[in-house]
Amino acid sequence: MNALKQLENEVFKEDAWPVLDILFILLIPGGINLKATAGDNIIGFISVEENLFDPASSVSTVGVSSGFRRQGVGEALMKAVESRVRRPTIQLCVRISNQGAIDLYQKLGYRKKETRSHYYADGEDAFLMVKNLQIKTGILQK
Repeated sequence: MNALKQLENEVFKEDAWPVLDILFILLIPGGINLKATAGDNIIGFISVEENLFDPASSVSTVGVSSGFRRQGVGEALMKAVESRVRRPTIQLCVRISNQGAIDLYQKLGYRKKETRSHYYADGEDAFLMVKNLQIKTGILQK
């Protein structure tokens, strides 16, 4: 837990979640939490919520340690979680100033759906980005 909180503080600075919020996302029923490691160190993390009444899976948080950015870690986390969600749509919010993340999400097929005004504590807006997934279905045979 301590390593995850340290990563959260490094990646998100003023937007970092308190320890209780991190604990909550780790324990939420139906949540998907994945980490990327280098040796014994957590270098990336992603958490996705699948609310019973929401038709879309929602990325709550995703972050990669600064020393490992632009090396495919974030992309690998996104692809791994996309393969595990159970909803036909996945969405996330991103600061409008975070062009690196926006570029990655667009590369992965996410599209800007709307702007959420004053989304962050400092007043910055966020883009809500959405991707439609192809859910694999199987046919049961006798």
